[in-house]
Amino acid sequence: MIEFLKKNIAGHISLSDQELTDFCALFQNKSIKKKAFLLKEGEVCKFEGFVTKGLFRVYHIDANGFEQILYFATENWWITDIDSFTNEKPSQLFIQALDDSEVLLITKKEKEFAYQNLPEIEKLFRIMTQKKHVALQRRMIDNLSKTAEQRYLEFSEKYPQLILRLSNIQIAAYLGITNVFLSNIRHKIAKKK
Repeated sequence: MIEFLKKNIAGHISLSDQELTDFCALFQNKSIKKKAFLLKEGEVCKFEGFVTKGLFRVYHIDANGFEQILYFATENWWITDIDSFTNEKPSQLFIQALDDSEVLLITKKEKEFAYQNLPEIEKLFRIMTQKKHVALQRRMIDNLSKTAEQRYLEFSEKYPQLILRLSNIQIAAYLGITNVFLSNIRHKIAKKK
């Protein structure tokens, strides 16, 4: 599990073997069964996590009871409710395992310890935050300017393995459309082939 984390970190910054070992020692491994929650709305998120096995969905339920999926997190992805974690306020999100999963968790206290004792870690999280901000901005622009069909095609091209692991309902909730509309899109695409 830790080897996945080390490889992910090495893709962003350079640390000595000892620094890498020291940082990784701050994480706790947690196993989550399929359909179990890592975080529920109303709880304060006390972790940032790195997924080493499985699949999670991060979602919100709106006032009308509709599920809105912000993102999916599969192996080698980071997961948290950054608002709740940073501001220590109740979450508006749910984080649920879609498969039996394993995640390495770091607390705010341990992360602050790393910032103080391993200065490069602050750079790591800055780089990751910038990348997530770019991805969020692109997603917002896509949602505002592209059709549902375009968004579906891009999602399926960008995440071909992920699309095989998700239900139509989950994909539709991510795209912000109904399951029926997604079925219509898939049928239309199939007719074109």
